[in-house]
Amino acid sequence: MSFFDINNIANARVAGMQTALNISDYQFTVALTLTLVPYIAMELPSNLILKRVGPDRLLPAMVTLWGIIAAMQGFVTGYTGLLLCRFFLGLTQGGLLPGLVLYLSSFYPRERLQMRISAFFSSASLTGAFTGLLAAGITHMDGIGDKPGWAWIFFIEGLFTFSFGITSFFIFPRSPETARFLSPEERYYVISKLKSSRAISEDDGRDAFSWVEVSRAFSSPQVLLLIIVTFFNGTQVFGLALFEITIVAGLGYTGNQAQLMSVPPFILAFLASMISAYFSDRYGCRGLTVIFFSFWCIIGFSMFYATTSQHVRYASLFFSMTGTYAAVPAVITWIVNNSAPHVRRASSIAFGFVANCSGGILATWLLGSLSPSPNYTAATIAYIVMSTGMALVSSLNLLYLSRENRAKAERRLSIAKDDEPEHLGDRSAWFVYSL
Repeated sequence: MSFFDINNIANARVAGMQTALNISDYQFTVALTLTLVPYIAMELPSNLILKRVGPDRLLPAMVTLWGIIAAMQGFVTGYTGLLLCRFFLGLTQGGLLPGLVLYLSSFYPRERLQMRISAFFSSASLTGAFTGLLAAGITHMDGIGDKPGWAWIFFIEGLFTFSFGITSFFIFPRSPETARFLSPEERYYVISKLKSSRAISEDDGRDAFSWVEVSRAFSSPQVLLLIIVTFFNGTQVFGLALFEITIVAGLGYTGNQAQLMSVPPFILAFLASMISAYFSDRYGCRGLTVIFFSFWCIIGFSMFYATTSQHVRYASLFFSMTGTYAAVPAVITWIVNNSAPHVRRASSIAFGFVANCSGGILATWLLGSLSPSPNYTAATIAYIVMSTGMALVSSLNLLYLSRENRAKAERRLSIAKDDEPEHLGDRSAWFVYSL
């Protein structure tokens, strides 16, 4: 629902919204940027209060509120109204993705987490596919209720979100301990498994908020390195999510044909995300997964840059979109796996998403104004550089974590577990970093 409602403006644009509202490409880019500013501002504070308020309350409340705002975009008649809707859409959506990742990390052990994170992140690519299909159908409602087809895209998809938000209040458990669908024996097993994998620790239960833990998250080398990776990746994700259909239209496809031709690259990205998550969980290879898909991105963007052939450029989207979308769950899981205790983990996740969405702001300008269609030359060069940077920085992080794990193994030989200070979290000699 989140990906539907933040990205369906691209489908509405192709369906005639920009012309109907009489706004320029520059104004459209400003509207996209404005969505991400409050979105970014909400990510850290919402993650820090998630445990206190309760994910079973906070997450459904976010979904319900932005469903209303998403639907209201269909009533917009001018630029000011569009800006207001996009601002409040970002404000209500901002805490969802980091909150969901933190929520999942309290239910699943570290070695099984990427498959679950990938399940909802890869839905971004699947959503991209269904958004195109839905938009192609919904635009045939043009004129019903004296509303244009692009307005019905917002009405119908916003209503889906609102309905799901209300339902979520009744189905989201607060924690494994309160999950009504688990028996007492199953709850005990889940908690034991989480503790043995160090997905949670004894500290988590009494882990009060501390700015010290927030600062430790931001000063951890593995977090800082992956913040760079998430920034590069975010620039690609948001760029392709918001402009893929515009890129397809620039290849000569128009109207509903462009909507439908935007679907296949998203489907391949979804399949690659789920398959790679399975192998990453099974073999514990977060870093290698990121590096592998970084090369897919390099191939895709290089193909787009090197030719003007319509068919080759369309084929390049299968590489660039698959590489971009499949890398996201691996990067995010890598951050979660190597951050503890709770406040440090919550902060690390939020910092990763702040970087990711900051890349989104850059993407709206790279593809929106700074790099004209249909060639997007400056943006394509930037994406080739960023994809290379993702591979290099991920390799550096792999080397750093491998060295730290060797150092921790040596420390475990010389000290007893009870001799360590409390609250070390991921810095404990008994916390083995995921590679």
